[in-house]
Amino acid sequence: MELLSPPPALITRPRRLRRTETLRRLVRENRLQTDDLIYPLFIIPGQGQCRPIASMPGVEQRSIDQAVLLAQRAWEVGIGAVILFGIPEQKDATGSDACRPDGLIQRAIIAIKRQLPQLVVIADACFCEYTSHGHCGVLQGQEVDNDATLALLGQSAVTYAAAGADIVAPSGMMDGMVAAIRSALDHQGHSQVAVLSYAAKYASAFYGPFRDAAESTPQFGDRRSYQMDYANRREALREVALDIEQGADMVMVKPGLAYLDIVRDVRDRCDVPLVAYNVSGEYAMLKAAAAQGWIDGPRVMMETLTAFKRAGADLIITYHAIEAAEQLRS
Repeated sequence: MELLSPPPALITRPRRLRRTETLRRLVRENRLQTDDLIYPLFIIPGQGQCRPIASMPGVEQRSIDQAVLLAQRAWEVGIGAVILFGIPEQKDATGSDACRPDGLIQRAIIAIKRQLPQLVVIADACFCEYTSHGHCGVLQGQEVDNDATLALLGQSAVTYAAAGADIVAPSGMMDGMVAAIRSALDHQGHSQVAVLSYAAKYASAFYGPFRDAAESTPQFGDRRSYQMDYANRREALREVALDIEQGADMVMVKPGLAYLDIVRDVRDRCDVPLVAYNVSGEYAMLKAAAAQGWIDGPRVMMETLTAFKRAGADLIITYHAIEAAEQLRS
């Protein structure tokens, strides 16, 4: 019987460092932490209101009092920031509730900061939730008037800052939006308020559930004339560079999961903090597959969030934030 010769000695055996969980943790290259997570909140009028969003299991529209309770829960599990989206009772052609000092989001900021002064509050600055037509700015015919919208963005940013927002996040992809907001904030004595720009925001089908949550589906047409073409890569770097030149303190890539190449490109080209938005469609697909038993939901969630970190994101906006923070703590 022929004897098999022993395998040659191997100098390099990568499996040596994968043998136990403790070894794997010891050499892990990227780590997800609760400090990396930003939790979105959808604010509606009323008192004691919690309305489930059918296309986003586990996510609700909440009145201000209930949003404060959820922000408290996020803070208690180690999440340091929330981002607010408002759905006002009355919408109009110019989204005027976004610019009112006593508007829905302004009152929500005041309530959250009163209860949780150290929690970072980010005010999303876009008009799609506030306009009767569902587009991200003032219309001229059936086109968004870029420059007329800039003036309103500046007004709304100042009211968010006056209410106590730490960061204003313009998301409408208007040309010059960062410069307009930075100028308005500085002229009104809010130079300490940061700007997080949705610098590379693509016209994506992954936003469908968000439009249910924010009640912001356009009444006609779509947003492809101002959001980016999903086939473009180099354009994202131009957009990011322009926003940083205009004074953006942080930049964002949205969506995240299908755009990890863009996250990596931006990370390689800029040094400001980089945010990835794990958007509603990505969240909904994971939850739907987990509900069917097709995937291990908690494990896929953590793998997905870690992928954003591996690609170069510093922070992640995600509807999984509380669930992920609880898992990290356990």
